[in-house]
Amino acid sequence: MIDYQSLRFDYKRHADQDAPTPARHPVVVVGAGPVGLTLAIDLALRGIPVVLLDNDNTLSSGSRAICFAKRTLEVFDRLGCGDRMVDKGVSWHVGRVFFHDEQVYSFDLLPEPGHERPAFINLQQYYVEGYLVERAAALPLIDLRWNNKVTGIEQNDDSAVLTVETPEGDYRLQAGYVAACDGSRSNLRQMLGLEAKGRTFRDRFLIADITMDAQLPTERRFWFDPSFHPGQSVLLHKQADGMWRVDFQLGWDADPVEERKPENITPRVRALLDSIGFEGVQFTIGWASVYTFACQRMERFRHGRVLFAGDSAHGVSPFGARGANSGVQDADNLAWKLAAVLRGEAPDALLDSYASEREFAADENIRNSTRATDFITPKSEVSRLFRDAVLELTKRHAFARTLVNSGRLSVPAVLRDSPLNTPDTDTFQGAMVPGAAAADAPVVRADGSSGWLLRECHLAQFTALVFGQGEAAERSLQALMACDFPLHVVRVKAATSEGELATQRYDALPGTVYLLRPDQHVCARWRQPTAANIRAAIDRALAKG
Repeated sequence: MIDYQSLRFDYKRHADQDAPTPARHPVVVVGAGPVGLTLAIDLALRGIPVVLLDNDNTLSSGSRAICFAKRTLEVFDRLGCGDRMVDKGVSWHVGRVFFHDEQVYSFDLLPEPGHERPAFINLQQYYVEGYLVERAAALPLIDLRWNNKVTGIEQNDDSAVLTVETPEGDYRLQAGYVAACDGSRSNLRQMLGLEAKGRTFRDRFLIADITMDAQLPTERRFWFDPSFHPGQSVLLHKQADGMWRVDFQLGWDADPVEERKPENITPRVRALLDSIGFEGVQFTIGWASVYTFACQRMERFRHGRVLFAGDSAHGVSPFGARGANSGVQDADNLAWKLAAVLRGEAPDALLDSYASEREFAADENIRNSTRATDFITPKSEVSRLFRDAVLELTKRHAFARTLVNSGRLSVPAVLRDSPLNTPDTDTFQGAMVPGAAAADAPVVRADGSSGWLLRECHLAQFTALVFGQGEAAERSLQALMACDFPLHVVRVKAATSEGELATQRYDALPGTVYLLRPDQHVCARWRQPTAANIRAAIDRALAKG
């Protein structure tokens, strides 16, 4: 078995370092974390050559981001590595909330039946990065350069020129576009004189990876003010390889250096295990870190030829698993747009919609993350009294449970106000509005075999879902063929139980058509489209209309 935490990747000299003038590349991605790797793989699968630069030669240390949401797994499926993530990760859907030492309620995040992927998996970030690196290595259009640190950038009308530091000296690269995926301390952001603004929380948290032989259910457990850690909160999650993540709230006055020492972590973990009936269980401490956090974002995610994604653009508290998941969705949004612009299929203005859509999503994540943090870490006696009263009420009253916030978990943003959407002219019910990420459902393929709706969507093209059979469906198919644009068409027939579920989810009638962008977001829908309707919607989704 590969030890992904100990991997070291070789620096290799590249011919670009000896070029008399800076070599030009369509896209340079800076930062080989989950976001940069996702973006590079997505671009390569769309036929776009990518240079991916990383200032280090290792994967992340410690588990870090561990909670990967259903939407992120669907993105990984499209990139060809979702199965590995799910097979290795720990799938879960039940959460339990405790006040003092008493369970006050539990919740179930399992989507309704008929989804291929679980609500969440827990998987250490180094596995996610390792699997993505291996996927990238299989794609010849990705040029991944380790120990290549960007130290300078200049922009002009048609490119950006990067200065890159290596063990053998500096060289320069010219890029049509630069994607800054270089994390919360983004060098590119600093070099461009930009900043992320928001709210910093005056609190400290200890996170520790522990390995133990304890047969606990695979659940998320969250304690408010337990006897084993009075006045603070604790979170317990299971990960792959029999490892557990424990988060202890420490308070602002805690000494980060002292709290990271094993002799200070051990009694905290011992008290937790003893309280849940595992007095004799032995454990070992792996990685540990003490952190503070801020909810903040850059004012704009696009600056000329440079586009910011992931933690370089926005940051949230860890409650709710919104960091890595939102970063992967940034990459998912950006890749198809960059590819369309570079292939001449869309104007440069399409990239402005990346910024506006993902700025909206960042605001939503920050809003939810801030609310969670305020509930978990009340900053006044009045807010603490309110929180504790709510927690007491949850034992007997369901309405109070909606007020509890131990980290509302990541869901994809519904881009309702995107300029790329075509407004409805027909009446529809349900959640699949223009701007929503397409919901999965079982389907029957043309050959009669069973499959999944999102798997049937095209990797890189717009997809049209055509529902039902009969004359109305045939008219819709003819309109799609006449629109003079290369669309991938998926037939969804309601003659089976699988087709019925998809039909319900999309509130479809025979002939109903949903147009999906290459990132699987709905951009238009009709009961009975015309070729002109379809072509106008595609042009609008490509920022041409």
